Amino acid sequence: MSEPEQNLYTPSQLNQEVRGMLETVLPGIWVEGEISNLARPASGHLYFSLKDSDAQVRCALFRARASRANFRPENGDQVRVKAKASLYPPRGDFQLIVEHLEEAGEGALRRAFEQLKQRLEAEGLFAADKKRQLPSFPRRIGVITSPSGAAIRDVLSVLERRFKALPVIVYPVAVQGDGAAGQIVRMLEIAEQRNEVDALILTRGGGSLEDLWPFNEEAVARAIRACPIPLISAVGHETDVTIADFAADLRAPTPSAAAETLSIDTAAYLERIGTLHRRLTAAEHRLRNSRQERLDQLERRLACQHPGRKLRDRAQRLDELESRLRRLVLATISNHRQKINTAEQRLFSASPKRRIDDSRRQIQQQLQLLQQGMRSRLNDSRQRLAATTRALQAVSPLATLERGYAVAQHPDGKVIRQAQELKIGDTIYTRLATGALDCTVERIYQQHTDTTSS
Repeated sequence: MSEPEQNLYTPSQLNQEVRGMLETVLPGIWVEGEISNLARPASGHLYFSLKDSDAQVRCALFRARASRANFRPENGDQVRVKAKASLYPPRGDFQLIVEHLEEAGEGALRRAFEQLKQRLEAEGLFAADKKRQLPSFPRRIGVITSPSGAAIRDVLSVLERRFKALPVIVYPVAVQGDGAAGQIVRMLEIAEQRNEVDALILTRGGGSLEDLWPFNEEAVARAIRACPIPLISAVGHETDVTIADFAADLRAPTPSAAAETLSIDTAAYLERIGTLHRRLTAAEHRLRNSRQERLDQLERRLACQHPGRKLRDRAQRLDELESRLRRLVLATISNHRQKINTAEQRLFSASPKRRIDDSRRQIQQQLQLLQQGMRSRLNDSRQRLAATTRALQAVSPLATLERGYAVAQHPDGKVIRQAQELKIGDTIYTRLATGALDCTVERIYQQHTDTTSS
């Protein structure tokens, strides 16, 4: 006999029901593990698994949240996530919807410390010319620290011993954990607004790098530089160094050393400040708890009705379809590329390029032979020309002139062959082997031995 119909679920209904139960029971949890199977689709969302030695869980970090991460996650990274447990209905997969992602471990903190220090130092935030001069005789000092920590006790002990009459105002803050940096920044702003002290001490006792991390926040460093009141940083032990130490006007190795530097006593006001701090802290805790409870109720109601759930489901489904489409496109491209390569090989085998190359080589060889033949005929012609030139020079009148003879000419250029053609006083042009002469006839000889003149 079958169960009543109201107990019969479809897979979709069952997954939606389980999903609602998970998101209501586990709306916000912290999980730490190693990233594996990381995927980055074009939508900007991140999908990965968090694993330890025994198990793993799927995670989805949507684009709006992923853009706020202060580092680029990779496979193998040890991370800590704040998430709510959920279920992906189309597949029935249990998964975490990640709302915050951060690196885990002290190594990440140390890397973040060095990166921030280098950036602020390059910006000039730690420059010596920005340091303020500490007052020689402060009328009143302020101490920004936890009122219940060892640091304030050390400071007060030293100040009580050195100068009881000097008032001290304690600005109470949390010195570790979430919200501590914000409290420190706020207290620096309050000290500036009140303008009731001449110097400040920012201090706490020793601890791990994680414990001291509020003093390594950029907001704290900038608030220190923005505060016009001179400030001494005395955080941790002598070996502890924080960003606040670089931003402060002076770094003291210990809280006691900072108190000795200013020589200030807070004994007259310590009890009153402690009482006000405890009352303020208690009232703050009551108000915060009340508001947090109300906020949790509203968030649970919103989670059940918020359209963002369907949008996330659609986005995740879209990413899956996109991955399938990308694989199909890549396979199609690969197939066409293979066909093109085959066609190129066939075209190369039938290409006339080889015959053209052979014809070019034959033409080049013929051209070389033609050039050699032309050079040979040119050399033969040059040799024959030289021989002809030598023969012509042998019978040339110029050769006669070279042997010492001359050629006489009338002014009109006619050659004089007989002496009778001339008379005394005529001008003749005489050409020699080199150069020429204009001569005037003074005597005429009929023969070489004849001396009679006309």
